[in-house]
Amino acid sequence: MHDLPPLARFGGLVASDLRDVTHDAASLDSSGFWAVAADFEGRLVCARFGDVRREPVPPAAPGGWRGPATDSWTTSLDRTAYTAGVRRIREHIARGEVYQANLCRVLSAPVDPGADVDALTSLLARGNPAPYAGTIRLPAYGVEIATASPELYLRRDGQVIESGPIKGTGRTAADLLEKDHAENVMIVDLVRNDLGRVAVTGSVTVPQLCAVEPHPGLVHLVSTVRAELRPQAGWAELLAATFPPGSVTGAPKSSALKIIEALETSPRGPYCGGIGWVDADRGTGELAVGIRTFWIDRTAPGGPALKFGTGAGITWGSDPEREWAETELKASRLLAVASGAYDATVSASGRAGS
Repeated sequence: MHDLPPLARFGGLVASDLRDVTHDAASLDSSGFWAVAADFEGRLVCARFGDVRREPVPPAAPGGWRGPATDSWTTSLDRTAYTAGVRRIREHIARGEVYQANLCRVLSAPVDPGADVDALTSLLARGNPAPYAGTIRLPAYGVEIATASPELYLRRDGQVIESGPIKGTGRTAADLLEKDHAENVMIVDLVRNDLGRVAVTGSVTVPQLCAVEPHPGLVHLVSTVRAELRPQAGWAELLAATFPPGSVTGAPKSSALKIIEALETSPRGPYCGGIGWVDADRGTGELAVGIRTFWIDRTAPGGPALKFGTGAGITWGSDPEREWAETELKASRLLAVASGAYDATVSASGRAGS
């Protein structure tokens, strides 16, 4: 709906009064407060807002969000196709073409033409709170995103840059396997390499490796990679060196991207991309990896659709059925929230999406 005013929310900040929209990452080093949405396939939308203020996410209004029916979701890869894809990736690994690759699927359900993604934000804040939750509503530019991401893609404070890759998911810490730790270390090496392309030589460090982090309905293994950005490098160079995020592609990244393109049948869009904000005046910014993310696609055949992605990292040690179950685990709680079937007052447990 193009009559919905442009808006962005991140944490306790809300931005309005749209001033400028560009696809040029270099603009993020100019001035002002920017909302940033980067699709996995590379489309970048940067929106500068004139009014930024502290304001909590409003409580969900009765009837504010008209979500899809719980049984209306379809998937780009069904169980048979997904498990076959896992086996194919293991064949690529056996041939030495890749060490790890993420295999994802996109879920889709019809949504009311009057659906407002900001109303979904209120439900997510209550049903699945997340450290990098955010909303970008730019209907005229085809961007209507609500994310409950737990994963830091890039944080910048002056020339200090940081990434927080997630690899390894279970219901509890006891579910995490040796495979999960190996996968996390593999992706940390990839992120170190990516940041190293634009970092001061010798400045890349790993302050935290494979920490167990609880999130609604599950736990993750999370690491932290930090570096100092070269003086001549800015956001354009940083994004060029690191995008798409390593944790949702694989290693080596170039090989994993070719495998993803061959096996996945639907574009990921904002899912697995980058979503967040940049304050160019202060030289700060925070972009999440676009997981646990909903978006409205108003160009979908048959009318507007609400979309959501889920996936898993595949290694030689992957069991196809277990990987399918991980994608289900990551999705079910959030789909229930979006369909209005999750009651946060009844259940503090449950299931939550890479």
